[in-house]
Amino acid sequence: MRVPLDALAAGLLAALLTLAAAPTAAAQTAVLAPYSPTPMDVVERMLRLAGVGPKDVVYDLGSGDGRIVIAAAQKFGARGVGIDISPALVREAQTRARQADVESQVTFRVQDAMTVDVSDATVVTLYLLAASNVKLRPVLMRTLRPGTRIVAHNYPIGDWEPDVVDTFTDAAGTTRTLFLWTVK
Repeated sequence: MRVPLDALAAGLLAALLTLAAAPTAAAQTAVLAPYSPTPMDVVERMLRLAGVGPKDVVYDLGSGDGRIVIAAAQKFGARGVGIDISPALVREAQTRARQADVESQVTFRVQDAMTVDVSDATVVTLYLLAASNVKLRPVLMRTLRPGTRIVAHNYPIGDWEPDVVDTFTDAAGTTRTLFLWTVK
């Protein structure tokens, strides 16, 4: 049976459009944020701004090499969960946690930040793009309990009015802005 060229072309075009529209892990990573480690002095300032202490469970969405979660455990006695879509970065974070002797206090998981259950978090940290923060807001608001603190580095969460805005110059001379919200 011969298929008319127009029908064959239309079928191929439809298949290509379907494939192009399908989300992939790489596309999700690029959309949420590129990997850019937060400087350690900024990490500490984020955790202090959130008032992190030994009773806290800190979730870092887009945790990269794990530095925020590790610092929360090391310096503030908190427990922590790092979520990153990159298996290589999660392995690096696990190695860093072992080296810092906090692996009993922290967990790292390969997962899309848009699908993670953060209901047991008392603090959530973000260093994602502004558009990604906006996408995450409904997920956070649906699952976080009142009193949970959210700290975002450099990018706000849309028009959500922060409780505190902290603009400062980091150790390298770069201007940084931190935003803090408390879930009502």
